[in-house]
Amino acid sequence: MIPIEGEKYNIEIESVSSDGNGVGRIASFAVFVPMGVIGDRVEVKINKVKSRYAIGEIVKILEKSPDRIKPPCRYYDRCGGCQIQNMDYKAQVKGKAEIIENALRRIGGIRDFSLDEFIECDKPFHYRNKVIFFCDNGVGMYERGTHNIVELDGCMLAYEGVEAILGAVLDYAKECGVPYYNTKNHTGILRRIFVRNNSRGEFMVVLSVNADTVPNADTLFNNLSKLNVKSVYLNIDKRKNSGAMSYENKLAYGDRYLNEEIFGIRFKISPESFFQINYEQTKKLYQKAIGLADVGKDDTVMDLYCGIGTISLSVAKQAKSVVGVEAVKRAIDDARENAKENGIENAEFFADKAEDIVPKLIDEGSAPDIVIMDPPRAGSDTVTISAILRAKPKRVVYVSCNPSTLARDLKQFINNGYAISTAIGVDMFPQTMHVETVVGLVRKEK
Repeated sequence: MIPIEGEKYNIEIESVSSDGNGVGRIASFAVFVPMGVIGDRVEVKINKVKSRYAIGEIVKILEKSPDRIKPPCRYYDRCGGCQIQNMDYKAQVKGKAEIIENALRRIGGIRDFSLDEFIECDKPFHYRNKVIFFCDNGVGMYERGTHNIVELDGCMLAYEGVEAILGAVLDYAKECGVPYYNTKNHTGILRRIFVRNNSRGEFMVVLSVNADTVPNADTLFNNLSKLNVKSVYLNIDKRKNSGAMSYENKLAYGDRYLNEEIFGIRFKISPESFFQINYEQTKKLYQKAIGLADVGKDDTVMDLYCGIGTISLSVAKQAKSVVGVEAVKRAIDDARENAKENGIENAEFFADKAEDIVPKLIDEGSAPDIVIMDPPRAGSDTVTISAILRAKPKRVVYVSCNPSTLARDLKQFINNGYAISTAIGVDMFPQTMHVETVVGLVRKEK
């Protein structure tokens, strides 16, 4: 039975999709329902019908799921920042574990697969050390499914203190006549407010502006310095009338870096640095990854998609040598600086795409004993994985933020002589459907 657009149907929410929508069925036809919770019986209106699924909206909750809760954030119904804040935390965790397991079974073809462990988050709110507020005739985050701004005065996922910083920037903009950017007519100055912090509660603020400077900047800097803001950058739009994307981060106040420490290694974090957004969960995730790598003093390690070298430098003291690869040049500059800062001399870093440099390094004789990889959501690629397979490392540790691409890539390893030793889910992003997975692979003896 194919549902009809505009019609209403009663369905039960049976599962949750990877983007946080509840999933029910009309006969055997799948219906995706935003803000549906597993166990809900709901009346839905069908808004769109595709060849294999439909999209509906809840008109009435007929029977509430025992896992449905009242979202603590008053912006939840509109803001697109959280998908599952209306779901009990234990249910969130269960749903994420199932998404990982289903992806590895369905896409990876791994039969009878289940996670060995799922690490919950002790602090499901106020965990983010990086948050961006968008400005477009108002300040806030994007409305669910649109680019319309939901005006808000803070975020319950952001680290404590961000709300005061946002308020100080908005007060400054109002007092000093700094207009918000208007995407329709391309006027105004303030485009985005980006706030990041370290685990000590020190902040960096990056203001994306459509200008080379901002008026009465001293007023802003003075107000922010009282809130433990250690540096302010202007992210300047250099496109002008050319249309080509070009931005420059210009230090306007304070220190060039935030300082962070993890596993006794000190890191300098710049505006461009990639650093996991949940500090406490990052430690747990990396502890598992490093444990699965099991690096010895005679081992050579290749760390792919290494960012600012967080894992590379953490394993360097146990390894013979480490090679880190990252496409973002500024991140590699930071990694090299971090190695120097910590007196680590056996780590070498390359600013290049993995698919371009990894085959060269391996074909030139740099075959690693252990590979650690933490790719972006798109996953790795056939060229890089094929080169790793030629090198025949004894262990591969794959850290993933996307179960679907993880499953796709693991299939290539499993089909070429590797087996999963351990698979662990980590809830890095409570209230959202994002989830991290760390998988240990070992080469099978023939």
